[in-house]
Amino acid sequence: MPTKYAGKETVAGKTVVVTGANTGIGKETCRDLAMRGGRIIMACRNTEKGEQARKEIVEETRNEHVVVKELDLGSLESVQNFAMNFNESESRLDILINNAGVAACPKTLTKDGLEMQIGTNHFGHFLLTNLLLDKLKACSPSRIVIVSSSAHSMGKMNFNDLNSEKSYGEVAAYGQSKLANLLHALELSKRLQGTGVTVNSLHPGAVNTELTRHAKQKGWANMLLTAAKPLFVTPEQGAQTTLRLALDKSLEQESGKYFAELKEKTPSNRAQNEADAKRLWDMTEEIMQEKLGSTNM
Repeated sequence: MPTKYAGKETVAGKTVVVTGANTGIGKETCRDLAMRGGRIIMACRNTEKGEQARKEIVEETRNEHVVVKELDLGSLESVQNFAMNFNESESRLDILINNAGVAACPKTLTKDGLEMQIGTNHFGHFLLTNLLLDKLKACSPSRIVIVSSSAHSMGKMNFNDLNSEKSYGEVAAYGQSKLANLLHALELSKRLQGTGVTVNSLHPGAVNTELTRHAKQKGWANMLLTAAKPLFVTPEQGAQTTLRLALDKSLEQESGKYFAELKEKTPSNRAQNEADAKRLWDMTEEIMQEKLGSTNM
């Protein structure tokens, strides 16, 4: 079980974007960061729930610089609109926290015809990150934090069926999407060398959040979740490793690393495969260009 991040850093004068910010780990991350000052952008698919969470955070922290912006990572158009609005209206971006995710959902597609889990967890965040990179570089030293999962160790990149068109397994697709998060971080860290922008990924712990809602609808899975409930950590506890990667000054030069329980950990062998990381990047770019036409990412 992760202990509480003890750092006292502030983010005064900085701007932070957190995806999936209206509930669970994302909400607790925003709450903690809001107490540290700065401008917190809550990027939410459901802006109504986002506003409810924002009001709660502002009341508790007295930080009026907490803003909700609409972002549906299952829609590439929404990602583009968010990034365009952000780049035009915000003067800086110091920390990008790619926190949102879906898990073990029935076979569904995003608005662009991508399998929902890899579409949201990987493709949506890939596009978002690329569209915000110039702002991050301009504000360096800056950081990208990618919330993945230990489930990446169960994952395998099915490059011949990345979109699960030939076959689909809920858990397998989730594991693939979380492995994609780590491979994205690995390749991105190489491409960002010398820019002052770092990227690290993490496992937040087994957190009892809305992420498990699809599993709870299945009898056998719900039984397993109920049995494992004593092992779950709270969303606040689950946010602690994210906070360390976003704030800890001792990590300012660290990039391409994987953390869990506040400490650096060794990810699976597949997550360290540089050739796969490059291949996934190239395939993702091709798919993005196919879906977006000639739009420059």
